[in-house]
Amino acid sequence: MRTVRDDDGTRYLLLKESTESSLVRNPETGKQRHVPNADLEPVDGESALATAAGAVPEATRRILTAAHDDRALGLLVELDERGPLSVAELLSAYDLCESDLHGLLGEFRAAGLLDEATVHGQRGYDTTDTASDGLAHLRD
Repeated sequence: MRTVRDDDGTRYLLLKESTESSLVRNPETGKQRHVPNADLEPVDGESALATAAGAVPEATRRILTAAHDDRALGLLVELDERGPLSVAELLSAYDLCESDLHGLLGEFRAAGLLDEATVHGQRGYDTTDTASDGLAHLRD
């Protein structure tokens, strides 16, 4: 399997190739169709598996990449449900040491999942729309 694109730039997974046409699947919709070979070109350097990941909404993929374990995912869920929360509230409410908490918060910020916020005059964090959207997909 490999990644190809049509004249419009839409990426597909090439499932089967014959002399005149190819069977392709749109990873976002799952729909398969035959396309003339002349209308397709290979996408060099893009893994078919990376293309297949396009079936998962981008916001959800971002969460899956940033939250390496249940504790990290739980922190993001809690911030989305209860946030914004101050760092002091996070440290007192959850079983994370300060360095682990700051490490997770930094990773989530770098992934665009958290924004800094002021909570009761203290530094805190709240989820971004991207995080909320991604979590909504995971909850469904």
